[in-house]
Amino acid sequence: MDLHNLKSADGAKKNRKRIGRGPSSGHGKTSGHGHKGQQARSGYKRHYGFEGGQMPLHRRLPKRGFNHTKRNEMAVINIDMLCRFFPEGQDITTADITNAHLAKELPGGVKVLARGDAVKKLTLKVNAISPAAKEKIEAAGGSVELITSKNEEATAPTE
Repeated sequence: MDLHNLKSADGAKKNRKRIGRGPSSGHGKTSGHGHKGQQARSGYKRHYGFEGGQMPLHRRLPKRGFNHTKRNEMAVINIDMLCRFFPEGQDITTADITNAHLAKELPGGVKVLARGDAVKKLTLKVNAISPAAKEKIEAAGGSVELITSKNEEATAPTE
């Protein structure tokens, strides 16, 4: 017995339906498409969520919530991660944090939160920082400089 000699059990494989092959096929004339109408024509495709012309569910349900168009989501990082991945005394910018894959590059920039202890003296240049995190970094001898994100510069009014 070899692989090329193996056959499926009787009834395991069903012959495919050969549509549009004359009256003797059992699907002659309209070939399972019925008489006239959009679904009888070639190129018909029912779109996602179609309910036979009835107003679809996704349009019947009420819209909820509010999506602010100018909201700039911020990437978040904690003090313990900064202390783990950066040496003492280094100037840490948002670019350094994203290049180290510690946070995603988001339109709002990077925000530092206060989880963990500041065991190193760090100089941060970030877009936002929580008051507790700022307090911890300054208590460890570091400093914090807030910078504006690219989007804020682009949308800032010019005089």
